[in-house]
Amino acid sequence: MPGYEFIGKEEQSSVNEVFDNGGILTRYGFDTKRNGVYKVNEFEKLFAERLSVSYAHAVTSGTTALLCALKALGVKAGDEVVTQSFTFVATAEAIITLGAVPIFTEVNETLNMDPDDLKKRITKKTRVVIPVPMLGVPCQMDEIMAIAKKHRLLILEDACESLGGSYQGKALGTIGDMGVFSFDIGKIITTGEGGMIVTNKKEFYRKAQEYSDHGHQNNPKVSRAKDTRRASGLNFRLGELQGAVGVAQIKKLDYILKGQRENKKIIKDGLKDIKSITFREIPDVKGDAGDTLIFFLETKKKADAFVKLWNKEGFGTKNIPDAISWHFAGTWKHMLPQFPMYKGKNLMNVWKRSANLLSRAVALPILVNMDQKQIDRAINTARGILKTL
Repeated sequence: MPGYEFIGKEEQSSVNEVFDNGGILTRYGFDTKRNGVYKVNEFEKLFAERLSVSYAHAVTSGTTALLCALKALGVKAGDEVVTQSFTFVATAEAIITLGAVPIFTEVNETLNMDPDDLKKRITKKTRVVIPVPMLGVPCQMDEIMAIAKKHRLLILEDACESLGGSYQGKALGTIGDMGVFSFDIGKIITTGEGGMIVTNKKEFYRKAQEYSDHGHQNNPKVSRAKDTRRASGLNFRLGELQGAVGVAQIKKLDYILKGQRENKKIIKDGLKDIKSITFREIPDVKGDAGDTLIFFLETKKKADAFVKLWNKEGFGTKNIPDAISWHFAGTWKHMLPQFPMYKGKNLMNVWKRSANLLSRAVALPILVNMDQKQIDRAINTARGILKTL
C-alpha cells in the first residue's frame, strides 16, 4: 500500500514539466500550446509496457475503470455479473450503476473467489465474471478461466488492489478479457485518485475509451470539435497533473514491490511458528504483491481481542477488520435489498463461509519504509499478543 510513501521530487519534476510547457491541464486538445507534453498518454504507454499488454486507458478512478470496462464488455440492464463477496463496494456499485444484477460467490481460504462456488452462481443471465485479487494475492485463475470458457463468459479482473502481482508469470489484470486498477492514495502506486483499464482486445479498448470521453472517438481525420461518435458516454478523463504523477510513480513500482515482499516475508517468518494462527492461502506465492499479511485466528472473539490490543500498541489493520463494512457484501444492506434475491434476508447469513473466514481474519499492512527496529517491534508485539490469547 505504499505509493504515498514515495511522493517526492520525481513527481514534482514531472508535474512541473506540464507547467513549463503551456500549463495545459487537460489530456486532450490545445496541441499547439503544450510542446508535445501529454502526460496521461505517457503514463498509459509506460503502464502498458510494464504489464506487457496491448492497450491501457487512464480514467478518474478504479470505480470508473470498472464502469467503463463493464460497458465495453456489453453489460446491460438485467444482466447478471458474478463477483466475490469480499471486495471493495465499488465492484458492486459499478454493476448496479449499469442496471445489472450483482451476484456474489463465497471466498475460500485465499480470501478470493471460490471457483467451486462460482459454478453454482452461473445462470443463463450471467454475462461477466469479476474475480478480485484482494490485497495483492492472485485468484485461482486457471480454474476461474476454465469455468468462464465452458460457459462462454467474459472475464474482467478487478485488480485495483493488486498492481504488480502475477499468476503463473502473467500480470494480474491481464489474464482475462479486461483488467482494471486503482491509483487512489492507499494503492501500490498513487496519483491521488485515478484508475487504469487494460486489455489486449482493440474493440474493448476503444469502447471503454469512448465511454470515458462523452463518446469521442478521437478521429484523427477531424478536429476534436467535429469528432465522430457512435454512442453516448460520460466524462471520466484523467487530468494531466495526475498523469504526471503516474509517470513518476510507475517507474518506482519494482522498487516498491521488492520492499513490500521482503518486509512481508520477514514479518511472516517471525510469526510462522505460532500454532494459534493460520495464514491466508496464496495460489502463487511468487505472484503475491506483498501488500498485506493476513492470518486467521480460531474464533472471532480471539481476532477481536487481538485487534484491540494491537491497536492499543499504536498499530493498525488494513480492511480487515477496520473497514470490513466497505469490503464485504454481507454488510451492504444499504443497496442489495433492492434485488429480489437479497430482499428481506440477513445478508450476513447469505455468505456464511465468507463471513466466518473474515470474522476470524486480521490484515496487517506492509510498508516499504519500515526499518528493522519497526519490523522487530511489530513482530514482537504480535507474538506477545498472540501468546496471551
